[in-house]
Amino acid sequence: MTSFDSSPSLTAWRTLLALAVVFVMLATTGWTALQQHGENGTARARALSAWDKGRIGALDLPDPGSSPQRLAAFFASLTAAQRVALADRYPLVVGNLNGAPLTLRYRANRLAVIQARDVERERTHDSRLSFDGRQQAALRMHRFESMANSDRHILAFDPTGNGRAAEVFGDLGTAQRVSVVVPGSDTNLLTFERTDRSFSAPVGMARSLYDAEREASPGTRTAVIAWADYTAPDGFGVDAAIGKLASDGAVRLNALTAALPGDSRVSLFCHSYGSVVCGIAARRLPARVTDVAVAGSPGMRVDSAGQLGTGVRVWAMRDQDDWIQDVPHLEVVGFGHGADPVTPDFGARVLSARGAVGHSGYFEPGTDSLRNFADIGVGSYRDTVCADDGDACRSGISGAEVI
Repeated sequence: MTSFDSSPSLTAWRTLLALAVVFVMLATTGWTALQQHGENGTARARALSAWDKGRIGALDLPDPGSSPQRLAAFFASLTAAQRVALADRYPLVVGNLNGAPLTLRYRANRLAVIQARDVERERTHDSRLSFDGRQQAALRMHRFESMANSDRHILAFDPTGNGRAAEVFGDLGTAQRVSVVVPGSDTNLLTFERTDRSFSAPVGMARSLYDAEREASPGTRTAVIAWADYTAPDGFGVDAAIGKLASDGAVRLNALTAALPGDSRVSLFCHSYGSVVCGIAARRLPARVTDVAVAGSPGMRVDSAGQLGTGVRVWAMRDQDDWIQDVPHLEVVGFGHGADPVTPDFGARVLSARGAVGHSGYFEPGTDSLRNFADIGVGSYRDTVCADDGDACRSGISGAEVI
């Protein structure tokens, strides 16, 4: 277990180091935040433009930015054939509409993924592209081929730029407990799933958590979402040190949690930069979100759990070999993400991460970290293992809260 020294000398050293890191990043990387999602001419932009001009029968199509309730009412007013027609005609729009029926979104996204796969297949033979460009197209083609499998439930998909996606494990429509995995930096369509180190990618994380939750509470209906539906930073640069991409991601995360079907309780599991997203989203989370658990966090843009402005339980963990512990947990002129969530002063419930080797091992089967996540996900709070092997992280929680 890592010890936490909060002495003035260490704080001063960390401040100087943080400033040095800021200046190095400014000198060497510049501002690299992706802007592709607002560009004209992309497949997504063309789809939205066509939707804006479209109709179904005598009805105008609603604004894609409408509330989930408004969109749900619109789709409920259509016949089954009309709903399918819209999904088939505008897959990149319907597949990303919070409020559209789940099965319709799955259908639309599978079609959108197949269309994106076919585009990349053509690009692999495009002589105007460089060799590297054709190789990149081949990688994307194979990724989309995997995502297009009929047994996968893609909840969101956008191939623009590095891309965004979300996938569901379990029956989201009937789940009593829903867990949302929010990954960190270097998350994009090519890293959405991996063959090697599979549990370090969003799909592997979510699948591992889903299996662990079913083992922890076989009688609880659970669903887990691999949520990579935001633009994450690439590598260690300015984007990773500031909150702009996290703020944009928080808006999307809040929209997702507000639009989930049914009355399930929801837990967020936020890894690395994903914990910055969750920290910013916390103030506007709907009441159905009961828990936010962070692992390998660089900070949550606040000095304490109380400043998150939410009544949810806040949990934190960090493996003793995680390099993130050496990153200054400070905020200096907008750079850095604030206090370390595993320190006592922050006020989170600190959990054991025993067995989770390094920064990417928190969802590995057999680890305390995964078992703790699963217990939180199904509401078995009294079964969690605290970082100090005591019961401090369970204080104030009476009994299991499995639905």
